[in-house]
Amino acid sequence: MDESGDGRRPQPGPAGPGPGKDGPPRRDEPGGGILMGRPFGVPVYVAPSWFLVAALITWVFGGQLDRVLPDLGAARYLVALFFAIAFYASVLVHELAHTIAALRYKLPVRRIQLQFFGGVSEIEKESETPGREFVLAFVGPLLSLVLGGLFYVPLRFVERGTVPAVLLGGLMISNLIVAAFNLLPGLPLDGGRMLRAVVWKITGKPMSGTVAAAWAGRALAVGTLVGLPLLTRSGSLGNDAGEISGMDTLTDALLAAILAAIIWTGAGNSLRMARLREHLPALRARSLTRRAVPVEAATPLSEALRRANEAGARALVVVDGTGEPKALVRETAIVAVPEHRRPWVAVSGLAQDLNDGMRIPAELAGEALLDRLKATPATEYLVVEETGEIYGVLSTADVERAFVAAMARPSA
Repeated sequence: MDESGDGRRPQPGPAGPGPGKDGPPRRDEPGGGILMGRPFGVPVYVAPSWFLVAALITWVFGGQLDRVLPDLGAARYLVALFFAIAFYASVLVHELAHTIAALRYKLPVRRIQLQFFGGVSEIEKESETPGREFVLAFVGPLLSLVLGGLFYVPLRFVERGTVPAVLLGGLMISNLIVAAFNLLPGLPLDGGRMLRAVVWKITGKPMSGTVAAAWAGRALAVGTLVGLPLLTRSGSLGNDAGEISGMDTLTDALLAAILAAIIWTGAGNSLRMARLREHLPALRARSLTRRAVPVEAATPLSEALRRANEAGARALVVVDGTGEPKALVRETAIVAVPEHRRPWVAVSGLAQDLNDGMRIPAELAGEALLDRLKATPATEYLVVEETGEIYGVLSTADVERAFVAAMARPSA
């Protein structure tokens, strides 16, 4: 995943990479925004923050149109709104390029989200090789460059000083800026992922590539914070330095601060996610499983706990008369029963029925283990051997503690 944005006030906006039926816009996923469709089976959401940026682009671009095409009057804001929508359609094409490449490499894509300052493709797994990582990152800026060229071709054949000329020119420039900005070598931008792939290839260590690209991203964030306002004030971005007002300076400083914050945060998140993947293999179901004792459904809780203490176990599995596991006694339910009532409470009243998703192979580990737990949320899981024999009970609380401990250890 990455986020990016262009660095020019006239065309603000970013782009970046990370089976269903299309339908009317609707809310489909918590925090996802408004579902707009499912190209290639991947849901595309528009976050509420997009409307804020679209309004800002409409206002800024509309003000510029008043100087270029003064005869438009209030209609200039309709033209500016069309530009904002067309620009974000270009951002969507950029994201779809990442998505198609990810699907080509059999990497699942959770969703595409258009949001404040651009878009994000949420790719759920890491590339297996640095070459694939490089291609996956490069296709987004490449498509933005292609779009810039496609807008340039008709621009040559339309009359200057007209609405089509202004729209085509604005879309050409904004796509070229998005491509150029995304190619900057620092995470979370596409160029940062390309840098990561290069360092990974040289060192043979994905983590080394991530560290190098993340720190390059942080340096880029500082450079954006300081350099963008200076470039604008000097007129190096093609504007007339003598016409820059105090409001323009404030707007540029605010834009630089927002972009710097996005890049700095994205670089830090990339580093944390890499460290997470590095430590995931330490999470093994077998090593985290609690020893369990089997008890029948009618067994009083006090008796079940006595047997567990004698066996040195910390979990209870409810079995039928043949010893087949049917349910798991929830730890939180045990704690909630006062000690004086435990002789009168049967374990069946404190148990959660087992389903197939709650049966975990003892050899499951790392990301596969977390994916399995995520697919079937529960507080406890039955861990079984390949033969089907009960190995014990895995508590999500133990997994969380092990995860926090693993993340606290320094990277290799």
